[in-house]
Amino acid sequence: MSSSTDDAASDRIPVGYVRRAHGVRGDVIIRPLTDYPKRFAPGATVTTDEEPPRRLTVASRRAHTDGLLIRFDSIGDRNEAELLQGVTLTISPEERRPLAEGEYWTDSLEGLVAIDSEGTRLGVVVAVELGAAQDRLVIATDEGQVEIPFVADLVGEVHPSGGHVVILQPEAFFD
Repeated sequence: MSSSTDDAASDRIPVGYVRRAHGVRGDVIIRPLTDYPKRFAPGATVTTDEEPPRRLTVASRRAHTDGLLIRFDSIGDRNEAELLQGVTLTISPEERRPLAEGEYWTDSLEGLVAIDSEGTRLGVVVAVELGAAQDRLVIATDEGQVEIPFVADLVGEVHPSGGHVVILQPEAFFD
């Protein structure tokens, strides 16, 4: 059984990965894992995946060819910055950006029961595959997995709080 500390750590959302130290003043180059530009704005905070975790506040941010060049308030020199190499920067679910209408977090879709417009159970959403052209819902059925493009013509109503998603034209994907 996991402790509440372990549970809290597993609920963290990765938003960046520290690639390496840069320069002598404590800057680091990070690879962002978020599409939210304000996540690394000066004054923003993130938590490390270290044990024990540390809360870091962004002091400055600049674009860099390898990602973002970030300086944290509490990191004062290269030696401290080098200790962050390989660390994942996280936020809690409550710190996510607000969603626009029709947007969903992938973890709110996973576990939803996929049904057709008549309410017949088709399977369960087990993953969301993010794609350049379109995202796809991966639905586990008794026969295997089916990928449905996450587009309005194929995915109707999405009800994370109700525990289901309506698949339109299921005959194109399910036997």
